[in-house]
Amino acid sequence: MSFAVYVHWPFCKSKCPYCDFNSHVREKIDAEAWRSALLAEIDHYAALTPGKTVTSVFFGGGTPSLMDPHIAGAVLERIATRWAIADEPEITLEANPNSAEAERFAAFRAAGINRLSIGVQSLDDKALKFLGRGHDVREARRAIDRAAKLFDRFSFDLIYARPGQNVADWTAELKAALDLRPTHLSVYQLTIEAGTQFKTLFDRGDYSLPSEAEQERLYDATQGILEDAKMPAYEISNHAVAGQASRHNLVYWRYEDYVGVGPGAHGRITQDGRRVATRQQKAPETWLADVAKQGHATAERTVLDRSTCVDEALMMGLRIAEGIDAARFERVTGAALESPDALDTARVERMIRDGFIARTKTGIAATAQGRKVLNGLLAALRT
Repeated sequence: MSFAVYVHWPFCKSKCPYCDFNSHVREKIDAEAWRSALLAEIDHYAALTPGKTVTSVFFGGGTPSLMDPHIAGAVLERIATRWAIADEPEITLEANPNSAEAERFAAFRAAGINRLSIGVQSLDDKALKFLGRGHDVREARRAIDRAAKLFDRFSFDLIYARPGQNVADWTAELKAALDLRPTHLSVYQLTIEAGTQFKTLFDRGDYSLPSEAEQERLYDATQGILEDAKMPAYEISNHAVAGQASRHNLVYWRYEDYVGVGPGAHGRITQDGRRVATRQQKAPETWLADVAKQGHATAERTVLDRSTCVDEALMMGLRIAEGIDAARFERVTGAALESPDALDTARVERMIRDGFIARTKTGIAATAQGRKVLNGLLAALRT
């Protein structure tokens, strides 16, 4: 079994207009206070999850590459003293590609980071300006080159289905990305999220997204180009060459246990045979104050009932190409995959006939067509 630790660093230099993540801009932070608080929350959750072996650590945000590398090193050292560590664990840090942060890649490598996830978002300067990014294409290319020299494994993100984008433009951009020889790409369609600057601009008609038909053509083009490049989708938005899938994210999608520390971080842990959902205080200052008072800043701790576990395990497992392993599903939810508590076999058979589900050697998986309409597929299977 895999077990992961997620560490949230909530600070950014600026807030991107499309972003609804728990990220905040602060002129100054007390680095020592944040280091101590992260270590304290790790201690708290280690006490709740004895006997686990950590297979991956992920520093997310926010912009973790703004963190002093010595904090990342201290976090990793504390994790190694509180849990056993698997052989060759995956330790990922999200980073921006602007020059000042790229200069710190070597220090993060020395601190123990062995995989980098770079927020490139586009290889078009006009698009980067629209997306509110603080780097240009030249900086992005330099950051990727530096990452390739320092890390055996790295990934970068791209956003498509932007206003005015067509298949020809996106094809050229995606092929330029492949020329940089990544082994993993996270490729997301632009979505308009509530509470973002883009939502305000969209609602008042300042821009529009491509039509649904054009978005589908862009999606299909993405799948075809990356399949041909031997980087098939192992999850709806994530592509990798063989052996390079994000092991940390697979913990989520396989519905295995993980601890979340830092502001707003979520976790799923098993205690006394029950699945427990945790969420930390979201506001950075509130989180920091609560950790100082009580050693952690858990805002919510919810014991999940069987139905909720089934819903979550289905939602996550059908996102990935490998699908849902029936034995693992029953172990983590307490319900057999094809049973009245989970999926009625007759409904599964109907979805198989319709081309949305396929049986695998160990369970079931959504087909490529099924993953395109995942929300509707889940509703059809469970209601």
